[in-house]
Amino acid sequence: MRNQAKYRYEIKYVCSDLQMLQMEEKISILLDRDSHVDEKGYYTIRSLYFDDYYNSAFYEKEDGNNPREKYRIRYYNNDKGRIHLEIKRKVGAKIQKESCAITEGEAAAMIEGQWAEIAGNTSKVVRNFFLNGMTRIFRPKIIVEYDRVPYVGKEGNVRITFDKNIRSSSQVEEFWEKDLSTRPIMPSGQHLLEVKFDEFLPDYIYNTLQMENMTQTAFSKYYLCRKYAI
Repeated sequence: MRNQAKYRYEIKYVCSDLQMLQMEEKISILLDRDSHVDEKGYYTIRSLYFDDYYNSAFYEKEDGNNPREKYRIRYYNNDKGRIHLEIKRKVGAKIQKESCAITEGEAAAMIEGQWAEIAGNTSKVVRNFFLNGMTRIFRPKIIVEYDRVPYVGKEGNVRITFDKNIRSSSQVEEFWEKDLSTRPIMPSGQHLLEVKFDEFLPDYIYNTLQMENMTQTAFSKYYLCRKYAI
């Protein structure tokens, strides 16, 4: 995954099982399935989110502050050979994600707060995490996991993702465990649809979304997962 410094728009919808099934059938005709998806038709994302001593990221979301940012370590399908450190920023209606690959050892050092172990890393993303982590006393707070079905389109650089079975765990020490014990964070039969794009959303995609009569939401996986863990 390459570093992404561009700000993009992000729209979110909460969907029922039926709405998601209908929407995916339509989107699959309009857009291509992401090449990272295997024969299962989806990949599993596991993220470990950090916050500071004052839980600033949590309360900034709760208060609706803007701009704001979150830090997380993420890996896919239990593959420890593909770990990324990410910074996600939100400014108004736009988001920016910066990402860089890190080793399992570097990730472990970040989780344990062993700052000296990552002090020599020259990546902009790691340096940002290092400086903020030391001064603001970052600690891992919550694990968020879900199954993602992604579609992509060149026009507008559109990316539509269907995030199913969103679940969480406050047992951050089990971040690397294959059989992580989790709990669902949404009512049964509800999932999340996310639409990301650059400067414009093609009309044919916009119209498809409107056909489902779905309402936009300011849904935050991180916030909802932490809400009952503070």
